[in-house]
Amino acid sequence: MKKTVVLGVTSGIAAFKALDLITLLKEEGVTVHVIMTTRASQMISPAEFEKISGNKVHTQLFENGFDYKKILDARHVEHIDLADNADVMAIVPATANVIGKLAYGIADDFLTTTTLAVSSPVIIAPAMNVHMWSNPIVAENVSKLKKLGYHIIEPERGLLACGYEGKGRLAAASVIKDEIMRQLNRTSSLKNKKIIVTAGGTIEKIDEVRVITNRSSGKMGVALAEELFLRGADVLLLRSKTSVEPRYMMQEELFETVADLEKLLVKHLKKYDVIYHVAAVSDFTIGKHEGKLASENALSLDLKPQKKLLDEIKKINPDIHLIAFKAEYGLSEKALVKTALERLTESNADMIVANDISKPSGGFEVDTNEVMLVYPDGKFVKIPNASKKEIAAKIIDATG
Repeated sequence: MKKTVVLGVTSGIAAFKALDLITLLKEEGVTVHVIMTTRASQMISPAEFEKISGNKVHTQLFENGFDYKKILDARHVEHIDLADNADVMAIVPATANVIGKLAYGIADDFLTTTTLAVSSPVIIAPAMNVHMWSNPIVAENVSKLKKLGYHIIEPERGLLACGYEGKGRLAAASVIKDEIMRQLNRTSSLKNKKIIVTAGGTIEKIDEVRVITNRSSGKMGVALAEELFLRGADVLLLRSKTSVEPRYMMQEELFETVADLEKLLVKHLKKYDVIYHVAAVSDFTIGKHEGKLASENALSLDLKPQKKLLDEIKKINPDIHLIAFKAEYGLSEKALVKTALERLTESNADMIVANDISKPSGGFEVDTNEVMLVYPDGKFVKIPNASKKEIAAKIIDATG
């Protein structure tokens, strides 16, 4: 069955890029209906969007010749029909103006009225001047929309139409298309499954000012949490305060230290069915100094090994399905599998995902990865280099 996207186009300079997005969506077999604000229609002719989409473009809530009696007789209102038929609603680009309207429930045109009427996922792709994007009022409105469940595709950094350099450029059409397709392909295959995901790196305090930590960005863990969420799972994301944030509204709790994360695991593990333990947990602890250490003199740190949280998970809940993660540096594939299998056995995990962080396309902070899935019987499956979103989907497919 064909999916339908209702695409709102507002009067950002980047409005012309929505034409490319429609082409990409149609290549995926998606039906696209376009709503343009009045000012957007003054920038680009609606006829261009009608030609590419193959459907009427809506610009006015009340067109010439509007007759309320016909509405009452037919019991059909055009913007409500569009809202009801939308599998996904997307606003590309979204100006500060329309973001502010939606944040406060203002419906004064075809686009905002339709958006407030949809029950499907709503995707907002902002584009604006760098100073507008960083304005605290805009930031507050975007935050409010996130909390209400809208999916925000943040703008990119680069050269803007106004001549400024910075964050504010509309995300690439391919990126927006991929997010729309993810929403269109949402399933309920993991409905009623209660799953914990840990993500990001811990810190250990040297004093009240300084810490030691690792380079984990949390991208892999958050990608897993997002994919599980899209498959209908009841997800609890335990992530470090310094990790990337998920794009979707899901239950989450934050940690800093190993002790913080351990408390959260003790609190929640017995209530969940599955855990993907992706967080990069510090192997060492330090005897913390009070106050702030003086910087004039040399300092030696006494790093002491601390217990492995991974080994505690099955002790707390023996029935939980544990997918562990193991990062190594510069090992051959054979050595990587051997090390991962040893760690799997020690922790009693049900599967371990191993990767070599020495590879620039699969280490910390990047958006791609290459992993080995290692099982208790010694069998393993290699997932070649791909985006962490794709890797997350394949890991979940492999773990059921």
